[in-house]
Amino acid sequence: MPQIKIRKARERKTVQVRLPDGRTFEGPKGTPLVEFFQAAFPGASDPPVAAIVNDGLVELGRPVQLDIEATPVFISDSDGIRIYCRSLSFLLIVAAHKLFPDIKLNIDYSVPYGGYFCRVEGRDPFTTEELARIKETMQRLVDEDRPIERRRLSVEEAREIFASRGEDGKVQLLAEFKEDHLHLYELDGFLDYFYGYMVPSTGYLRTFALDTFPGGFILRFPRREAPTKLLPPQRFTTLREVFTEYGEWLRLLGIRHVAALNDAIRTGRIKEVILVSEALHEQRIAELAAIIAHRYDENHRLVLIAGPSSSGKTTFSKRLAVQLLANGLRPYPLGMDDYFRPRETLLREGVDFDSLEALDLPFLEEQLHALLSGKRVTLPHYNFKTGKREEGPTVRLTSDQILIAEGIHGLNPNLLRNFPKEEVFRIFVSALTQLNLDRHNRIPTTDTRLIRRIVRDSIYRGYSAEATLKLWDSVRAGEKRNIFPYQEEADIMFNSALAYELSVLKPLAEPLLLQVKSPRERIEAERLLAFLSWFEPCPTETIPGNSILREFIGGSTLRGFTPDLGPAEGG
Repeated sequence: MPQIKIRKARERKTVQVRLPDGRTFEGPKGTPLVEFFQAAFPGASDPPVAAIVNDGLVELGRPVQLDIEATPVFISDSDGIRIYCRSLSFLLIVAAHKLFPDIKLNIDYSVPYGGYFCRVEGRDPFTTEELARIKETMQRLVDEDRPIERRRLSVEEAREIFASRGEDGKVQLLAEFKEDHLHLYELDGFLDYFYGYMVPSTGYLRTFALDTFPGGFILRFPRREAPTKLLPPQRFTTLREVFTEYGEWLRLLGIRHVAALNDAIRTGRIKEVILVSEALHEQRIAELAAIIAHRYDENHRLVLIAGPSSSGKTTFSKRLAVQLLANGLRPYPLGMDDYFRPRETLLREGVDFDSLEALDLPFLEEQLHALLSGKRVTLPHYNFKTGKREEGPTVRLTSDQILIAEGIHGLNPNLLRNFPKEEVFRIFVSALTQLNLDRHNRIPTTDTRLIRRIVRDSIYRGYSAEATLKLWDSVRAGEKRNIFPYQEEADIMFNSALAYELSVLKPLAEPLLLQVKSPRERIEAERLLAFLSWFEPCPTETIPGNSILREFIGGSTLRGFTPDLGPAEGG
């Protein structure tokens, strides 16, 4: 008879947490996960701020009742830096409220070097001395390592709290909330709502600064690449002008937050919002075309367009071409991707396809000079299947034609080093949304572009949301290297964001996000679903066929359109 190996076990009063590196830590049942991680990563400069357990993202304040496997989420992870910035925003709100209980603080938009532009309503911006007091209060709360706790409240209780503080945006949102309860966060007796997780305590929030800035101030935080350092402030004059312009557009539309947008949809005013939003876009594109036409002469015929993924560059370029035609100029499109060096050369030299060095820069400059001099030129065509450059059409531009080249390196000052800067007109296109959930919950511009891309990839490329999400980190990394560092080199920025677009994208994106199964991508899908849940769906019938949004949802009248009125002379 074989020896029996199974025996009745004694009930353990402890639980174990196993980490991906094979280490296992044990503690009493009910111990918060944060204590296990503090034992596993003592004094870490990049500490875990959340964890993945059973394929889901969990907060570190969660008590551990059973043995689990837990993957730490560090500040240097994309989810981690979001948690850090969200928690730091809460710390700022609490500190400011302590000192100035009657203010209405708005966290408006992100700045390029890591930070949020913030402003107060109903009074002058904070002075240098007032900001110093707020920072001192924040630092004291950090040094005291105060807990940030999650509280479950009824919707009515939450509405009463927000109504007492005059936070109308949150009160309006909760008026249509479908559940009977929601979770708020509490720090030092102050309760607020955020659509995402927090760090377990203020002691995690050691890297920050407050800087004065015209019209408000900047809450600075680290980038995920260097979680213990603040980047030095950078100029972002052009970007700020775009955000200011978009804020004015939202004021004209009467839509400063999502609750107002939802109200416009429910009351039928959304048709007006759509038409005015599109009119503002068309007005801006017409202004850009007029600027290009005004500066047009034999030395000012080159326009470069750049922008991140899903910014609407394609539709913008076509609408700009139409407006240039209306100004008596004929645009000729040039694809910078056709100037890639051979793939085998790039692989041999270890050159990234997204880098500037992947382009044959001397050849590109030579052809641009020849084209703008009126010479007959045989353009290249890059065959992405073979990885080789082939001969394309032979053309000669006429004197009334303008070259429009679109590519990720269009703003890089090293792209055309032998061209006088004043002869090149550079345009930066991006979806710089400033419509936030409420005063304290901003909607990242990146999320708008990601949801655009998820919908477009499904409609036009047959990609699942999961496939798009898997690629997104590498797409973002390329943008950070090759596009965003040069955005202030642009002569003009065009903001392709539309106040109503997330309400249109919501019913198209939600079914795609619900199909995501892969654990890592599922976490991101759930985050996007959480904030989309606050939007009322919007019908698409009123959206014009030339809208930038049509590039992503289908039905664009510009799809397949190429300006061919008076083509360049053939060879």
